[in-house]
Amino acid sequence: MKTSRTTPGGARLAGLTSLLAAFCCAGLAGCAAPGQEAADTVLRNGPIVTIDARDTIQQAVAIRDGKFIYVGSEAGLAPWVGKGTRVVDLGGHMLMPGLVDAHLHALAGGRSLLQCDLAYGSLGHVQLLSKLQACLDATRDKGPDTWLEAVNWDRQSTFSRDGDPTRALLDGLHTPRPIAVTSSDFHSVLTNSRGLRMAGITPTTPDPAGGKFVHDANGELTGIAEDAAGWQLKAAIPPDSDAAMLTQARLALTTLRQQGVTTFMDAAAGPDQAKAFKALYEAGELTARANFAILLPHGDTASNPDRIVADARALAARIDQGAPTAVPGLSAHTVKLFMDGVVNAPADTGALLTPYFRNSGTAADPHWVAGTNLGELYYPPDKLREILDKIADAGLDVHIHATGERAVRQALDAIEGVRARRPAADFRPSIAHAETVATSDYARFSLLETTATMSFQWAQRAAYSIGDTEHHLGPERFSRMEPSGSLHRAGARISYGSDWPVDPYDIFLALKVGVTRSGDPEDPNSPASQQADYGGPINGEPGMSRADVLRAATLDAAYQLRMEGKVGSIEVGKLADLIVLDKNFLTGADEDLGRNRVLLTMVGGRTVMAAGPFADPLPARDR
Repeated sequence: MKTSRTTPGGARLAGLTSLLAAFCCAGLAGCAAPGQEAADTVLRNGPIVTIDARDTIQQAVAIRDGKFIYVGSEAGLAPWVGKGTRVVDLGGHMLMPGLVDAHLHALAGGRSLLQCDLAYGSLGHVQLLSKLQACLDATRDKGPDTWLEAVNWDRQSTFSRDGDPTRALLDGLHTPRPIAVTSSDFHSVLTNSRGLRMAGITPTTPDPAGGKFVHDANGELTGIAEDAAGWQLKAAIPPDSDAAMLTQARLALTTLRQQGVTTFMDAAAGPDQAKAFKALYEAGELTARANFAILLPHGDTASNPDRIVADARALAARIDQGAPTAVPGLSAHTVKLFMDGVVNAPADTGALLTPYFRNSGTAADPHWVAGTNLGELYYPPDKLREILDKIADAGLDVHIHATGERAVRQALDAIEGVRARRPAADFRPSIAHAETVATSDYARFSLLETTATMSFQWAQRAAYSIGDTEHHLGPERFSRMEPSGSLHRAGARISYGSDWPVDPYDIFLALKVGVTRSGDPEDPNSPASQQADYGGPINGEPGMSRADVLRAATLDAAYQLRMEGKVGSIEVGKLADLIVLDKNFLTGADEDLGRNRVLLTMVGGRTVMAAGPFADPLPARDR
């Protein structure tokens, strides 16, 4: 039996699976106290992991009108159960708050599911060409001017195996079509000669602010464009239609509810993202609370911060629907800045305090010495201070991409300036990624009330972390790479952001890595399952506790999004966003932490996904 619900927009949400196991507890049927309104739904026979201030474990919850009205023992549940109450027996499965993903790219994630998928594989040049040709052959009906877009390319793996591919390599494919291959980190794009021509890019095209077109030793374009140069290249691709973006948004929401995500922030959003998800809200199809960090483009923001920040504020005002309610809606009060690129080889565009290392020897006999490359810093300190002041004055929060220790430090310096110049400002900054941080800056996150938004899965051994990246960073800096545990010990608030689709969407693998600092050889989404030397911890940095990584992916992520009073923990008065897991994350072996799955996802007390023993509702017993 399926259920549907008419939303305030007047459309019906059909085809969503209802709650299973609607069993009335013995002795509870029709027991609502006189004069007390009964719950719509109760869930019992936990454990209920609340993520409240004391990390309380309870046994039962009651929900009415999309909110928790009771959280406690089974002994206290009876007064909330009436004749119309649906009682769900959890059968010992763990219930916890719905996950809050504080940094992803939802529309891009949905779009990636429709494109030529390189599946994050470790591909040499031959394998890369083979996969691209297969995608071309499968779309022979496309015209000669239709771009082939390939995604989820692990540039680091290709580089470590055969070196960077070039446009000349792609020119050998059997097609007249332009090609754009986007790296999984979204910071590099590879194209063929046809793609360069269609984008109007020549060897004399100037690099845009915050990016570069890579040239070879002879000054010719290699076909690789990094950061803003990649965006300039892909601007030649015709924009998606509104209908296409709705499809992408629907696919993203399906993925989110399967992962147990009930709230998310799209971390580089604009009018397209807002339009697509608002349309789904109005159609009654929005199944997660959507937050948007509005992207501020490098060059325009640096040259005209007043106009760019004012435009972002106006867009945020058009998007934001106010305080969250039981029905998931849209929020926008954050802007996004890029401070640098990535610290991963071969790009080496994350801004460092001391230079990347280079090989002064040979491949067979390497000798790593400090070079001259410090990476790329997209805003000078004085300009960044000016921009952050204007953001704070506009009543917005800022979410700053910073992977290198110099970018992190300058972001913290600018935040410190805002705190000093505007001590009364209601300002919640966050720094995303922080893959390398100077140890002297660890405590500044807490002192400056700045959230560190970390992608825990990056703290596993992989092509993007060991090998060339390890050598380029140098042993001391690599020894403190991905410092979630150290930042947490220094008092920083840590929130979790998957950065999907940069990686396969596998949140419990990421949480496992957050605890153990190592991947899972049994999980196909983990590099440890693909290559033997990807096993074991990435370095000697500490992990976080199980309770702490859960808090990072719930209440502390909700704090970053200014929603901690509504979601992120299971407490009376909060919105009933919850998930039920196959296994208890707080018990069992460390290696099993990622081998979990979500069985039930509820948003505002409404089931949006049900699987396993909760997949098909059974008739309720007589009450």
